[in-house]
Parts: sequence; C-alpha cells; structure tokens
Amino acid sequence: MTTTQSTEHRHAPDWIVLLIALIAQFMVVLDVSIVNVALPTMQRSLHFSLSNAQWVINAYVLTYAGFLLLGGRAADLFGRRRVYLSGLFVFVLASLGAGFAHNASQMIALRALQGVGAAILSPATLTIIVTTFQGPRMPKAIGAWSAVAGAGGAFGTIIGGLLTGYANWRWIFFINIPIGLGAAFLAMKFLQEMRKADDKDKLDVTGSILITGGLASIIFAIVRSTEIGWGAKATIEWFIFGGAGLLAFIIWEAKAASNPLVPFRIFKSRSLTVANIVMFLIGGVFFGFWYFLTFYFQAVLRYDAVKTGFSFLPMAVGIIIGAQISSRIIHKIGVRPVVFAGAIVSTAGFWWLSYITTTSHYFPGVIVPSVLCTFGIGLLFSPLATAATAQVDRADAGLASGILNTSRQIGGSLSLAIIGTLAASRTASLILSKHSDNFALTAGYQRAYEISAIITTIGFLAAFFIPKTAGQHH
Repeated sequence: MTTTQSTEHRHAPDWIVLLIALIAQFMVVLDVSIVNVALPTMQRSLHFSLSNAQWVINAYVLTYAGFLLLGGRAADLFGRRRVYLSGLFVFVLASLGAGFAHNASQMIALRALQGVGAAILSPATLTIIVTTFQGPRMPKAIGAWSAVAGAGGAFGTIIGGLLTGYANWRWIFFINIPIGLGAAFLAMKFLQEMRKADDKDKLDVTGSILITGGLASIIFAIVRSTEIGWGAKATIEWFIFGGAGLLAFIIWEAKAASNPLVPFRIFKSRSLTVANIVMFLIGGVFFGFWYFLTFYFQAVLRYDAVKTGFSFLPMAVGIIIGAQISSRIIHKIGVRPVVFAGAIVSTAGFWWLSYITTTSHYFPGVIVPSVLCTFGIGLLFSPLATAATAQVDRADAGLASGILNTSRQIGGSLSLAIIGTLAASRTASLILSKHSDNFALTAGYQRAYEISAIITTIGFLAAFFIPKTAGQHH
C-alpha cells in the first residue's frame, strides 16, 4: 500500500475513521431490510404485482452482490477515499430517485442502481478498517463493523416501520440523503487516501457483468418457478442461461482476464475459502429470516408497520451483543470455537422458530428463538471477517472483504429465492386443500425456518475446516 494525499488528513483520530466506515456500512445494510415493512404499502401505492414487489428487494441485492467484487478491487486500485465518496454519490443519488419513483419499473431500476452504489461503498468501508487498525485493535474495529453489518438488518425493519407508519413510505429512501451527506463531509475532511502502489491494473468489468448476469438469471428462474413451475421451458432456459454466465465467468477469470476480478490465487488461503463457505450458508439465510418474520408479523399476527418495526428491537440488541462478545474473545480462543458457538445458537433459534403457529405469542414463542438467531449471527460476523482477511496481503484487503461480502449477498439472494419458493409452494398447496390463509401462510414460514436450520447445520459442519490457528495472531 502507498499513501497519497495524506498531508491534510494525516492526524484524524481513529474513532472518526471508524465512524466514517460504520455510517456507510449501516446505510448499505439498512437498505436490504428497510423496504420489507414498507413493501405492502408501497405495493398498493405504486400498483405493483406480487412478483414486482419481490424484485424491489431482489434488484438491490443482486446488483449489490454482483458488483461487490468490483467494488473491493476498486478500493485497492483507486484509493479507499475516492471509492468511498464515489459509492456514496451513486447510493444517495439512487435513493433520491427511488423516493420519487412513480411506478414499478422506475423503482426496480433505481433499486438496482442503489445496489451498484452499495457494492462500491461497502467493501471500501472494510478496507478503511483493515488499513487503519493493526494488531489487537483490528478485531475490536472489525467487531464494531460486524455489529453494524448485522444490526442494520434489524434496525432497517424498525426505522422502516416508523417512517411508513408516521410519515410516508418514500422516506425510507429519503432518509439516506442527510446521512450520506454527513458521511461525505466527514470523509472529505478526515479520511486519508491509501491505495496500491501499482495503479496500472484495470478493473475487470466483463467479469462483474458475467457474474451478475448469471446470478440474476438463476434467481429469476427460481422466483418465476412459483408461477410457471420448475419444469416449464422458460424456467429451464433461464437456468441454462444463468449457468452459462457463471461458467463463462470462471473461464474468463482463469484464462482471459489480464487483471481478474477474482484472482483464484487468493483461495490458496484455506482460512479465506472456508470463511466464505460458512458466510454463504449461514449469513445467507438471514435475508430470509427478516423477510419471513416481517410478513408473519403483518399477515398472520396482524401487526401494523410501527408495531412490526419495534418487534425487531430485541433482535438488533442480540446481534450487537453477539458481535461485541465475539470481537473480545476471538484473539484469545481463536476463530473456530466462536464460529461453532454462533452456528449452534443460530441453528437452535431457527429450529425453534419452525414451531410458530397462527396463535403464537410474541413472548416467548417468537422473540426468544429470534434473539437466539440474531445473537448467533452476531457471534459469527467478526470471526469470519477475521478469518477471511487473516492470511491475505494488506494490498488485497479490499478484495478479500469484497469476496466475503459477496458470499453473504449471493447466499442471501439464492437462499431467499429458494426458501421463498419452497415456502410459497407449501402455502399454495394448503390453500388448494381448503385450509385457511393464515394456517397456510404460517405453514410456509415453518417450512422456511426448517430449511434455514438445516442450512446453518451444514455451515456448522463446514466450520470444522477453518484452520485452528486462523486469526490467533491478531
């Protein structure tokens, strides 16, 4: 790493640098879940179809996942400060547009653009942390970043509920503008520029388009299968198209790209590879966790937007406590024991949630297992981030963090599509069997959480392959 433009930013206190990273990461994660509570109101306001409503979430998550690797590389090549500010600009501009959207196509297009801004911004935040904090300070900084990354999902539902209930659903997008402007001011004033010495490298835009297109096609096929069936010609064609895109991505990265988006050499680190597999599995299922619980509260238990939002408050606290505990103990006991604990606690929570009924009480039937889930994921974020970056060169910190973020987003996109499809088909079959809508919906959510528990169990088993020494030198 070389440092440029450092004179006017040299003496910024560490806490301000951390704050700059945390504000942006909070906004990015917030926008995955803030839409959930507002979606029914938004759907009525803009006359969405049900499939279009799903794409309000999928469009953001997909472009976020597909361009994260590009964002991670950009932070290394062009400098963390420049990339951070560029990502903020795109994100805030798209948020403003989404707040003024008049129909489904405008909203989906602007959500996709928001995802691109998030993909540029998010890896820059972790690059800022990894290049600022060294030694025993790094796990604590990563712990704070992990707490924000996890809690953003829960706070998104709370803030979304308040804004939808007391103001207007459009404010779930407008709120990003003052926050983004504040973050931009702090970054311009205090953030020191750092980038790789060799800036002859070019960004691999082709690779980014191939992986985004491939993933989008596969997820589109999964989501459409609820309407037209798994065996339909169009479903199969989209799967083939998506598979071809991902295969082309692998070939391009291995052979054709002069500066690959994903240099496969980085996966020589077993610690990074296994951390990504665990994040793909366990981190991924949490997209469905927020989504299904939001609809369970509103559609089955008949909570309004505000009550739904506040119902998630203990879950946000669970993530924050889990992240803080893990960041304090990983350098003492290593990454693996903390990952094991997080996976076991999450699995127990998901399995318990699979027993919800149409008449479950918030306490203890819903909130206790939900807090177990979020406490578990809070435990996991910090050790996985530490394992992913522990054995890579500092110059590749942005790439490593981008890959880990991508694993979580891709896992989230795929698990939400697959679990959502299986849950919807269970609900549809029960409605055809003349069961009540409430019973059928709840049975679908039960199925979703059963599958989530199975996936987190597989993640627990995968964690056995994390090296015992991973992260201990921090």
